[in-house]
Amino acid sequence: MKHRTLNLRIRIASLALLAGTGVAISSTAQAEEEKGTVNLAYVEWSSEVASTNVVAAVLEQAGYEVDLTSLSAAAMFQALSSGDADAIVAAWLPTTHADYMERLGDSIEDLGPNLDGTKLGLVVPEYTDVDSIADLNDNADSFNNEIIGIDPGAGLMSLSEEVVDTYDLDLELRSGSGATMTAALSSAINNEENVVVTGWTPHWMFARFDLKYLEDPENVYGGAEQIHTAVREGLEEDMPEAYAILDAFEWTPEQMGEVMLMNQEDGSDPYENAKQWVEDNQDVVEQWLDS
Repeated sequence: MKHRTLNLRIRIASLALLAGTGVAISSTAQAEEEKGTVNLAYVEWSSEVASTNVVAAVLEQAGYEVDLTSLSAAAMFQALSSGDADAIVAAWLPTTHADYMERLGDSIEDLGPNLDGTKLGLVVPEYTDVDSIADLNDNADSFNNEIIGIDPGAGLMSLSEEVVDTYDLDLELRSGSGATMTAALSSAINNEENVVVTGWTPHWMFARFDLKYLEDPENVYGGAEQIHTAVREGLEEDMPEAYAILDAFEWTPEQMGEVMLMNQEDGSDPYENAKQWVEDNQDVVEQWLDS
């Protein structure tokens, strides 16, 4: 028996040498299976596509399987509240998503900000003569009597509806998506036309175009916001390591901007770009993993 055991050990060692990292891979696969799957929900905003894919790549580096689900803002918070999603890194507070947090906050744990320096408002090309929301009515014709918005469930759209009412604007707020908004913006700039869109920072469009926010003298959009990480109740007990990584995740608008610009390249894959960014920024990633 001892002889057979020794031979078995020798055979295992030999196979490991021949396979290179075969045993390590097997152990990693087993660890991943034991750690389980983290379900991340997000909204299809360029900022949240960037951050959610980066977090997914980091969690995978830590040995977790990760599922990503794109939802409307309302459905994203509902999924988190019901436990269908484990976490989001896309809660804009204290203004944009305030309503969702007020209604569902008792079943959601807010882990605090993962990014500082956000802003919301109406955005126009830098060459536009108008500087304030209060002056839009006097120039409504030059903007085709419309404001180009994003998806109707977004908190930014609710605030923009309030802006239309507060300033008694004659311009119609048109809903769409982040992609249709940036397409309309790009088309107008290419033709040197006026256009007003609902915008937010961080966003890749500020790196690509010369833009400005219209002044908001009534302060409807509020001041600077933060993007928060939020998790479902019980995640800390179920997946303490994943919880710690999510809690530690924090980066800058400049870092997010790098990923967003990568995502704008023709044919690029946000997940592959996130993995590349994670690989190139291991000094930052290790700070999240060390938690």
